[in-house]
Amino acid sequence: MKKIIQIVLISIMFGYSSIAQTNGEPGNGENGPNPLKNVYFGEEHMHTRNSFDAFTVGVSATWDDAYRFAMGEEIELSTTGEKLKRRTPYDFVTITDHSEYFGVLKDLVNPESPLSKTDLAKQLAKGKTDPDAAKAAVSMLIGSLVSNSPLEQFVTPELLLSNWTKFVAVADKYNKPGEFTTLYGFEWTSIPDGRNMHRNVFFRETPPVVPFSSFNSIEPEDLWTYLEIQRNQGIQCFAIPHNSNVSNGWMFSDRKFQGKVGTDGGKIDARYARRQQENEPLFEMFQTKGGSEAHPLLSPNDEFADFEQFPNLINLGVPAKITSGAFARQGLVVGMRIEDEVGYNPYKMGIVAGADVHSGYQGNEEFDWKGAHGNQDDTIEKRLSPVPNASGDKGYAVSSAGTTAVWATENTREGIFDAMKSKETYGTSGTLIRLRFFGGWDYDDNLTIDADFVKKAYEAGVPMGQDLKQKPASAEAPTFAVWALKDPESGNLDRVQIIKGWADPVTSYPREKIYEVVWSDDRAIDATTGKLPPVGNTVDVKKASYKNSIGDSQLSAVWTDPDFDPKMKAVYYVRVLEIPTPRWSTYDAVKLGVEPPKDVPASIQERAWSSPIWYSPEKK
Repeated sequence: MKKIIQIVLISIMFGYSSIAQTNGEPGNGENGPNPLKNVYFGEEHMHTRNSFDAFTVGVSATWDDAYRFAMGEEIELSTTGEKLKRRTPYDFVTITDHSEYFGVLKDLVNPESPLSKTDLAKQLAKGKTDPDAAKAAVSMLIGSLVSNSPLEQFVTPELLLSNWTKFVAVADKYNKPGEFTTLYGFEWTSIPDGRNMHRNVFFRETPPVVPFSSFNSIEPEDLWTYLEIQRNQGIQCFAIPHNSNVSNGWMFSDRKFQGKVGTDGGKIDARYARRQQENEPLFEMFQTKGGSEAHPLLSPNDEFADFEQFPNLINLGVPAKITSGAFARQGLVVGMRIEDEVGYNPYKMGIVAGADVHSGYQGNEEFDWKGAHGNQDDTIEKRLSPVPNASGDKGYAVSSAGTTAVWATENTREGIFDAMKSKETYGTSGTLIRLRFFGGWDYDDNLTIDADFVKKAYEAGVPMGQDLKQKPASAEAPTFAVWALKDPESGNLDRVQIIKGWADPVTSYPREKIYEVVWSDDRAIDATTGKLPPVGNTVDVKKASYKNSIGDSQLSAVWTDPDFDPKMKAVYYVRVLEIPTPRWSTYDAVKLGVEPPKDVPASIQERAWSSPIWYSPEKK
């Protein structure tokens, strides 16, 4: 009888010259497109002074600054003048300034702009010498967004067209096919009653005439109409939702979202589900306002679920609701349940991660975090203060930025966009782990150490982000091949897990199980608890340092689902954990010579989340 569990462990400590690295990314470094794909790391969510909220917290960083920093050049933190330079440059960046008041506020304090003569501009100008004098102006701007009542003279079509055209020109200036990619994008900022329903919008090689804003509509269905109109005109585009953790349970709800407070659009129907599936192929799993993978109250058997939680609604300081509609793990199952009812899965989404930093830089490097909200957290003292800031929580409650990784044939606008649309992507908490995930029905036990691992995995199965091929009659259960390689600037790898989700056949409530697939060091799963013992912790809190004396540089395995039910839909995704390393707040505390904050961990386990692979029974 065929073995139910097939595991091949590779834990070679030879670094990037090892066979597993070659097997996992064949063709890397060669000229021209790679049909077996390279991994490219980058940013899909960040802000500059052209976002109204960034400008109101003192940010003067430009589009040029953001691109130059991503490419590895030195810039200055705009609010303090502190020098900033990435240790590892990015391959691509999408700047997603808010489409509401896009690029307008900087002109209010520009003496050469007619906008500087307005009453609102005069109030803002007084803030240079008297911060309290500008508060009324800032409150008016924020209030106009929350109430969806724009200040008409600052949202004219002429202003929007002018500023968007300037952005497109700067993006084009820095786009260097094969070297560095700049995608066109913006953020649509719907947040009625504090319920975060924000989406970032992305375009392939052609930008739209102008962005769509929540001043046009706060309803996701209207954003989808905008996207559909663009595609009908030949402009390829899609949207990525984020921060389900602060959506009050709406992001992955089985109900249609209605922006008007107190209204309910009813159960999601086929048209709504189909349109969301077509317009939103990805979800942002992690960013500075916390993780949206899971919550310990919803996943009590997951000892790693309590990771970088951001508990409060944005700007409000009010706890967000914790429901199955608020976190991606449960949301993936809710989507399959909706698909059973209406024929489409609105939450069939791949995974990315980003920054949402409003200070003009990306900020994914834990050891060099400089804050996310301009002058609210641009010094160590501010970041370690227990007083809530503009985010709605304490400065040290925010996380450093996440990172998006895409498997693409080449580093071009077409290559990056197409890879994202196909969902062959994954997100990380900021670390640059390399990760492959394939699903099939008869992968060989030794596939991940085969010289043609990637080629054979594609030929006999599917990559992350796809549906498993139809189950052969002879197959007992799906097999999955996973390969992970550490970030050379971060901690070794602790373990690789596969997380499975399905709907309870009786209650339809989301169910889950976490499988330890492959791990480092000489450990064994405890027969009593069923848990893998912790890898250990080398972090020296007083020095904000760690040692890579535990863990492995790479891990790979071929694994078969031991609990497979061919009659039941299921979703699988990979989570890779590093060994513990210092959290950014610990690095800051050591620099300041104080104890780290007590209500956040001194060390964290950085991680990566793959896009899922779905299984559906054959339709009769």
